[in-house]
Amino acid sequence: MTPRSLRYRVAVFSASVGAIISLLLSFSLYFAAKDLGQRLVDEMLTAELDDYIARRERNPNSLPPSTVTLHGYVQAGSNQEGLPSYLRSLLPGRHDLQVGDSSYRVAVVDVRADRYFLLFDASAQRKREWQLAMLLGVLVVAVTMLSGLGGIGLAGSVTAPVAELAGKVRTCGPDDWAHPLADGFAHDEVGELARVFDRHTARMRAFIERERALTGDMSHELRTSLAVILSASEMLLSDDSLGQRPKNRVARIDRAARDMAELGTALLLMAREESSFAGGGGCVVASVVEEAVEKHRHLLRKKPVRVEVSTDPTLEVQADRALIDILVSNLIRNAYSYTDSGTITVRQQERELTISDTGRGIPGDALDRVFLRHFKDAASEGAGIGLSLVKRICDRYGWHIHLESQENEGTTVTIRFQ
Repeated sequence: MTPRSLRYRVAVFSASVGAIISLLLSFSLYFAAKDLGQRLVDEMLTAELDDYIARRERNPNSLPPSTVTLHGYVQAGSNQEGLPSYLRSLLPGRHDLQVGDSSYRVAVVDVRADRYFLLFDASAQRKREWQLAMLLGVLVVAVTMLSGLGGIGLAGSVTAPVAELAGKVRTCGPDDWAHPLADGFAHDEVGELARVFDRHTARMRAFIERERALTGDMSHELRTSLAVILSASEMLLSDDSLGQRPKNRVARIDRAARDMAELGTALLLMAREESSFAGGGGCVVASVVEEAVEKHRHLLRKKPVRVEVSTDPTLEVQADRALIDILVSNLIRNAYSYTDSGTITVRQQERELTISDTGRGIPGDALDRVFLRHFKDAASEGAGIGLSLVKRICDRYGWHIHLESQENEGTTVTIRFQ
């Protein structure tokens, strides 16, 4: 039971309600008992004083009360001889007085020229009030704990249907959504929630089916068209009667068609569920890097650019080769396209691939947006999906990508294969 779970919150609410109600009742009971005790003491003091005053009027030599709990004193006129010092400043009325360790309730009455004092030892009563307060405190704690336990039990019964629905949703696989979740639930709030899930699931399944059909049809038509283009370009390139300039144009068409085929393959792979290609088999990164370096070398044309390549053939990652090829090709193609002179370094060692160039670089205000889909700065010549696709591939496999760039100085991209 976590602090954010519904069952925990219901239990905390129940315990809080129990604590608040028991506290209110305990305070009310304590103060009512205390007030009642004080009223009884005041009434007893009044009765004792009236009785003594009546006896003294009949017999001026009558002694004031003096028992274990009652002590009386009389001040005749202004003579305070024999009157304890702690009583001399008291005015007529009722007073609470603390003398040493003893607590007293004092009644003071003026009759003609005399002043009467009657003290009640309330120490025992204060002790009983303290015991009552302790007992009520224990009851508050007990009621709070019982309310919490009751809340846990109540929350368990209340949240059981919700937990059952959550369990069904959690364990449903792609092929299990055809069975309605609402089966087995009553026509209550949880049942209505399950039926809402079923309606949204049906809409999502229909949408996914339409997307799959569209993707499959477009993929088929696109592959067919690309196959025609590639076969025609291969035939033209093998035709010796064709001049060099037309052959260069056909070669450009052939490269564009192959790039389109590779991009389409990558996008289709990225559209799959992660579990369907997470393994992807082993792929030697060095061979992909070397092929990509040579495959895109035509982009350098006659530019004074030196390409340095260093690879480690022992590195093998569990990923789809086509996706690694798209990742490496995009980075190398960018380095070739935006480097007019200088050096391009491709270094793959241990579990890192670093591609650095001395090209145009990226403006500082664009660095935090280079991985956004369709983002391109003023100097970009592409469609703005290359680096976005690279980032998506890295995210899919849990790889780390880091890009550093200075405008007019160059760019360095490092990929860490986890």
